Amino acid sequence: MDKKFLITIDGKDIEAPPGQTILEVARENGIYIPTLCHYEGTTNPGACRVCVVEVENARTLVASCCMPVSPGMVINTSTDRVKEARKLVVELLWASGDHNCLTCEKNGDCELQDLIYEMKIEEPRFKIESPGYEIEQTNSMIQRDLNKCILCGRCVRVCNEIQVNEVLDFSMRGSRAKVGPAFDTDLIDSECYFCGECVDACPVGAITFKQARFEGRPWDIEKVRTTCTYCGVGCQMDLNIYNGKIVKVTGNREYGPPNQGSLCVKGRFGMDFIDNPDRLKTPLIRKDGELEEATWDEAYDFIAEKFTTVKEKHGADSIAGFSSARCTNEENYLFQKFMRAVIGTNNVDHCARL
Repeated sequence: MDKKFLITIDGKDIEAPPGQTILEVARENGIYIPTLCHYEGTTNPGACRVCVVEVENARTLVASCCMPVSPGMVINTSTDRVKEARKLVVELLWASGDHNCLTCEKNGDCELQDLIYEMKIEEPRFKIESPGYEIEQTNSMIQRDLNKCILCGRCVRVCNEIQVNEVLDFSMRGSRAKVGPAFDTDLIDSECYFCGECVDACPVGAITFKQARFEGRPWDIEKVRTTCTYCGVGCQMDLNIYNGKIVKVTGNREYGPPNQGSLCVKGRFGMDFIDNPDRLKTPLIRKDGELEEATWDEAYDFIAEKFTTVKEKHGADSIAGFSSARCTNEENYLFQKFMRAVIGTNNVDHCARL
């Protein structure tokens, strides 16, 4: 391993390994540098310039997320020059979009909002001009409002580098630049898999969960970490609960393995069945051609009687079991054990395998 060397950040001598960026070294040593475009696990584009710092003998301010450290480097993260540059960037981002916090789903969980408050900006010195894009609501899962987009590129990088779906990218130039699928199509008409990774990565309200709109503010939502049951990977996720109802599912990047916060379309958007009004809550038995409610004991007796009759008449292999990904892994294990050990057949399948 290459030897560490000394650098100085805000007057503090720090040992840093070669290859790390200024931002990485600063965060490891508890020194705060604000960011917007930076996202762990993806490349560092240096797009937003909110993380600029002053490096001794450098001609200009440098983006700390991209600049690697070098021996003897002297860095200042909070000089007046740095603060003014960051403030200017945030004001420009505020003025270039429609950031109406009153109706935005990210109110209280918006990184741009946090920076505006942190920098004590009452209002931008520039005229606020919204691009005037139409809000995309053509699918039932993700809503895109490009009027709030700050062009940080986080959604592009998680789509291309983490999920490797390669659906999103930049198009156009200058003030007309925007993010989206090829040929400026809606997500529903693109090759999007609706994994929702872009929603988790978006620092503002440009990409949000459509089903969660008006279903609870971030400060009212309780997050409960759990394990996705749709397959055997064991992905960790956070159920976002408001008034006893799951309003959305987000990835848990802090926990780590096995999914590092990433989820598929089932894990992200396949939980609406839990509160579906059509969901059966009591067993139904058909009597005289009509389904009637029954007790669990009646249902179990009915099932046991039918299984026994069929098995005695046609053999155990005349019965097959088909399980569901909406059950837990433990429930699915018990189901296949029941089919093999009790019924006596290997005719067992599962919807996640098909």
